[in-house]
Amino acid sequence: MSQIDLGWGEGPSARYETLAARFRPIFADIRSGAVEREVNRGLPIAEIDALKRAKFGALRLPETEGGFGATVPELANLLIELSHADSNITQALRGHFGFVEDIVNKAPGEGRSRWVGRIAEGEIAGNAWTEIGNATQNLFSTHIAEKGGRLTLTGEKFYTTGSLYADWIDVGISTPDGENGSAIVRRHDAGVSVVDDWNGFGQILTASGTTRFTDANVDPVDVAIDQEKFRYGAAFYQTVHLATLGGLARAIADETAAAVAARRRNYSNSAGPTSAQDPQVLQVVGRIRGNAYTAAAIVLQVARAVQRAYEAHFAGDEAAEERANAIAELETSQAVTVVTDLVLNASTILFDALGASATLKPAALDRHWRNARTLSSHNPRIYKDRIVGDYAVNGTPPPYQWRIGLPG
Repeated sequence: MSQIDLGWGEGPSARYETLAARFRPIFADIRSGAVEREVNRGLPIAEIDALKRAKFGALRLPETEGGFGATVPELANLLIELSHADSNITQALRGHFGFVEDIVNKAPGEGRSRWVGRIAEGEIAGNAWTEIGNATQNLFSTHIAEKGGRLTLTGEKFYTTGSLYADWIDVGISTPDGENGSAIVRRHDAGVSVVDDWNGFGQILTASGTTRFTDANVDPVDVAIDQEKFRYGAAFYQTVHLATLGGLARAIADETAAAVAARRRNYSNSAGPTSAQDPQVLQVVGRIRGNAYTAAAIVLQVARAVQRAYEAHFAGDEAAEERANAIAELETSQAVTVVTDLVLNASTILFDALGASATLKPAALDRHWRNARTLSSHNPRIYKDRIVGDYAVNGTPPPYQWRIGLPG
């Protein structure tokens, strides 16, 4: 069935249904095992491998370079569908899609073509940027250096989401010149150790724990400083988070409706003979579905702003590009609190439509709140409202990038 037939509204383009048809059987397989993986903590290795074989990670590459030429709205909508199946997997691939977005912003040349070839073959990149402990905001402790005639990488990262499943890892570094930048290393090279020690209460299968680098080999051409990265990065990464939340809301809506339809026991003081005929229960189900519909619609609107920022990069008008980047960041910031509230509300009130049996662990319905709460904690929403208010009142442009760590 099409997205329209399912009541989720029109897709982002006329060709979207054709594009999505390639991946929907994989999404269905992923969805069928989501609860079991959650309950038994089964890492989605086979599921991510299936997406790699289908070249899901090459969505944003132009068709002339072996990809699918997906726009940002098309990508966002597919990520909503994937998150509907299992939000862990979308989150695990977030770093990869950010890495690809940087590649598709590059001018033609060796720096682009070598990575385009790998991505078109299905290879994916993980993420290793955040440092914890005594890390500072202004400079990474993870660094590159010359040793024995080769360039090496040393340091430790946390929140290295998806790196356990990846072929490559995109790493935030400091250079010998004291600048922040990035380096790319092979996931299975000597000196690279990915530890499955993520212990958060949500998104438990994303492998978002520790990665250590000990004199890991780095190709000098795979080193870049921050100023060379695509400018709308913060907006893009936030859009992936929002798409993940939007798909999560659809999962809440569908699972709640299915649980109500299957429920046989009922309360003597209910408003109907069965839960499926109880107008108060149906009202809860309807509100959840409305939340999910609205969240996804907002995500697509934000994705259009990010698409405009991408297009502005190639238009040759620096002022227009700067404006498009600022608007993309503003639109994502405006969306964060609203989408988060819609999804957290849905993940809470679903239990109002069901009995105490819905809290039993085998049902895993609690995963939706845990996942939504975890996703919405990465980029604190309290700052987003302030940033939007500052723009509205004072015309202050939103910040493009930010870092976490000790001031200094």
